[in-house]
Amino acid sequence: MTTLLSLGHGYCAQALARRLIPQGWRVIGTTRDPERACALRADGVEPLIWPVEDLGPVLAQVSHVLASVAPGPEGDPVLARYRAELGAARLDWLGYLSTTGVYGDHQGGWVDEHTPLTPTTRRGHQRVAAEAEWAALGQPLHVFRLAGIYGPGRGPFEKVRNGTARRILKPGQVFSRIHVEDVAQVLEASIKQPHPGAVYNLCDDDPAPPEDVLAHAAALLGLPPPPAEDWDQAEMTPMARSFYAESKRVRNDRIKADLGVRLLYPDYRSGLAALLAQGG
Repeated sequence: MTTLLSLGHGYCAQALARRLIPQGWRVIGTTRDPERACALRADGVEPLIWPVEDLGPVLAQVSHVLASVAPGPEGDPVLARYRAELGAARLDWLGYLSTTGVYGDHQGGWVDEHTPLTPTTRRGHQRVAAEAEWAALGQPLHVFRLAGIYGPGRGPFEKVRNGTARRILKPGQVFSRIHVEDVAQVLEASIKQPHPGAVYNLCDDDPAPPEDVLAHAAALLGLPPPPAEDWDQAEMTPMARSFYAESKRVRNDRIKADLGVRLLYPDYRSGLAALLAQGG
């Protein structure tokens, strides 16, 4: 049985598991919450309470590893504790979920996988360092740089409905985004067509200003657009404001050319329409 160990079994990993398990895969997912283990079992995932004393015996059972844990100021927390065990494992595929934040600010310009990494935020710098740490393991690494992720439970409709959504206006600001099901299908395609050392941008075809997305979500609900606020005057958390410090359009040609991926939701309009139809 082909087995995937999902380190940090979160939103994207859950979507991937829903694809793999019906195909006969065994999926082991880590969680720090013992109560969440029941939910994982209900989804067909074998829970592994994190951290474990010795990861070696677990790795001896797996062929594929997906790492979704975010790095911190001290580096990647998984590698800090289990670098030797991961380096010694015999893996067919290793995936690491990173972010397009590694490219930094390009004032609305286009970036691709060959663009130099010039992050401007602390999180971006941590991701660049983590990518290098994982690459140094000597395993068949595949890096996936994700744009903003949305999907069931992570759409804009709830905030639009309850009146808490705001259209933050910053001239020239654009974001790339991707539906979680498209993340999952790219990961599945890479597993089936591994290219060790590959780096892929995961985003849709339509980078857009965030205020346009919220306005469209409101229109789908038959509601007026959320109130608009100028970026330099809006009250925002430091985390939220940091996202507006960078503006870029991300190219996704490689996932199409190398993996044959055809996006399920090539733009936010099709993605939001699907979420609403699914009860989003």
